[in-house]
Amino acid sequence: MTFPQFAFADDDTTRLDASPHYWDPATECTIVYARPSVERDLWADYLEGAFHSYQAHGIGTAIDVDALRRGDDTALFAACVDQKGRVVGGLRAKGPYTSVDECHAIEEWAGQPGESAVRKMVNDRLPFGVAEMKTAWVTDDQEQSRRLTNAIARTPLHAMDLLGIQFIVATAASYVLKRWLSSGGVLATKIPATPYPDVRYQTRLAWWDRLTFANHAHPRQLAAFLADQRAMMPESGQRGEIAVGSTAWQRG
Repeated sequence: MTFPQFAFADDDTTRLDASPHYWDPATECTIVYARPSVERDLWADYLEGAFHSYQAHGIGTAIDVDALRRGDDTALFAACVDQKGRVVGGLRAKGPYTSVDECHAIEEWAGQPGESAVRKMVNDRLPFGVAEMKTAWVTDDQEQSRRLTNAIARTPLHAMDLLGIQFIVATAASYVLKRWLSSGGVLATKIPATPYPDVRYQTRLAWWDRLTFANHAHPRQLAAFLADQRAMMPESGQRGEIAVGSTAWQRG
């Protein structure tokens, strides 16, 4: 996949080839960032969990199964891998976008109040780099799901860094976004909710800005993000020795 050049074009986006990862002590999981083409087995496990989760919640129609299996519109995905090697949560990033119509949020607000405002927000940010977080899910275990949600809330911050872009956009039901915003996302309050994927849901839109997220993040989430970043950085002089593929992140 070829990426357009954005405001943070100097970032080393080739790091994704080595499937960067870090250990998250709160969830006791390894959080892996990878391209579907590099970590095919991990991608398949992530998709299996996503399909199961969305079907279980009665919103299986919200995901395009064929497109997901191809993975060609996914710039990266984040998978939470527990100590038994099971994927227990994750999400993916689409983009970086080169046109407004690539953004799935446009489809979600189609024909609804706020459609033109969503289109303008995306268009205004395209020159600086925009990716969209989609297909998020966590295990059904209630206690573990809360901790995983906090970990997944930080993935937009890492995605901006790994893709060399300034903005992440995400849409979700209001009660879900509230927890995601703990990492510094800002709710687009002037955009009315849309009934997507159906009338049971009030879906809202939020943005993460690489230049300002720290002003809005919960202190614990900001501290956790910085710890993630330190753990994900290769040791000095070791960059050329990082393995590519599944052996780069598997524990034990």
